[in-house]
Amino acid sequence: MRDRLLAAEKVKAIDWRGEALYLLDQRSLPFDESWLAHTSAEAVAQAIRAMVVRGAPAIGIAAAYGVVLAARVRKAAGGDWVGALEEDFALLADARPTAVNLSWALNRMRDRLNRAKARADVLHILEAEAVAIHESDREANLTMAQLGVDVIRRHQGNAQTVLTHCNTGALATGGFGTALGVIRAAWLEGMIEQVYADETRPWLQGSRLTAWELANEGIPVVLNADSAAAHIMKTKGVTWVIVGADRITANGDVANKIGTYQLAVNAMHHGVRFMVVAPSSTIDMELASGDDIPIEERDASELLEVGGHCVGAPVQTFNPVFDVTPADLIDVIVTEKGIVERPDAAKMAQLMCRKRLH
Repeated sequence: MRDRLLAAEKVKAIDWRGEALYLLDQRSLPFDESWLAHTSAEAVAQAIRAMVVRGAPAIGIAAAYGVVLAARVRKAAGGDWVGALEEDFALLADARPTAVNLSWALNRMRDRLNRAKARADVLHILEAEAVAIHESDREANLTMAQLGVDVIRRHQGNAQTVLTHCNTGALATGGFGTALGVIRAAWLEGMIEQVYADETRPWLQGSRLTAWELANEGIPVVLNADSAAAHIMKTKGVTWVIVGADRITANGDVANKIGTYQLAVNAMHHGVRFMVVAPSSTIDMELASGDDIPIEERDASELLEVGGHCVGAPVQTFNPVFDVTPADLIDVIVTEKGIVERPDAAKMAQLMCRKRLH
């Protein structure tokens, strides 16, 4: 299957060109495909904050390249450039608080820096580490796609109708996608009949990004309002809800785009299986449960405006952009290290002890 997946890679959101990080501006999709060049950590942090780049794996990758850009500037300035670089690490880390891939990538870059800072080729070493983070995510995507297809085949076979939320495809990662990668792979295997895509308010990642990715590949997709999901599960023969994750805690609780929790509740009520697909870099074993996850809240304008035009009454808003799905609502978590069915603390610990898939 791997060769077929590689052949199906058609979209990318991140392009490292040596002197600058180019990011596909996801705010303008699907109407305009424009690439923006970033040459500093500050610019990368702002791109993450402003949703130029989004999706937990993609955010981590972008931050890693942001460290490379910052290190070049700091080293050229002389003095205690390694100490000064901590300002850039902090700037990037603060860009978005919920997705743990961001801190994971920054910690990996910091560790590599500390081991190589005395070397003359330290900048080349940091660049190679960022590229490795990017490539390892691409490889993880391919592995997860194959594992996810195996899970679907084992439980229900062909002719699946699935529902997904937000965007978890090539636009959100360094490669094939997480949840959408599984869906794409299952389509290539002839196992998908229909995909329902939640529009995903308020940023409309489902209608602007997921529907765009699927339609471009000829995968049958139906767009629906988020509030139609329960009705669709009841009436359209949905067999799986497949979503990504921004952070998974030690007990298997999952933080993902707002609206995921209610999907999981509805899936359990309707007998629909619920799959979470995320690389192991999304798993935060330092947090015991989802109660410990910081939930990002964003500006009221995202709810009250569309395209800069006011569409809501001028009232107080509550705009959390993530929620937490308890582990007992999840049928399976798929990672590149393997799968966890009916996740709990013991199973998550066992997964994370693995050096590689076996």
